[in-house]
Formats: sequence, C-alpha cells, structure tokens
Amino acid sequence: MGWHWADGGSWGMGLAMLAWVLLLVIAVTLTVWLVNRNAPRYQPGGDSAEEVLRRRYAAGEIDAEEYDRRLSVLRR
Repeated sequence: MGWHWADGGSWGMGLAMLAWVLLLVIAVTLTVWLVNRNAPRYQPGGDSAEEVLRRRYAAGEIDAEEYDRRLSVLRR
C-alpha cells in the first residue's frame, strides 16, 4: 500500500517531495545572498598606496618622520 496524502495518491507524495526540494533551494539561495551581501567588494582603481599613507598621516596614525620614510620607499 502506498502513501496517500490528501487523497492525491502517489501525486501527493511527489508534491510533498517537490515542496521539500523547493524549500531547500530557497534556503540555499537565501544563505548565499546573505553571505554575498556583506562581502567586501573589489573596486578597481581604488586608493593608491600614497593616498592611504596620506590619510593615515592626516589621521595622526603615523608621524611626519614615518610618513616621509614610507613615502620614499613607495616612490623608489
């Protein structure tokens, strides 16, 4: 004797399996979307090393001596 779901016979079993597969696909798609939504993006043409160095100096993270030393290394 087979499974009878809502008097659908074997069709009911097939629909239940399809529903589970669809639910799994939705869950995987949602997970991938949520992970990729917050992932850092590569931006071509982003800040140059000198620009980053200037910002660090302006923010007070490095002093003038360190700025000059690193800048000379970058410009070699």
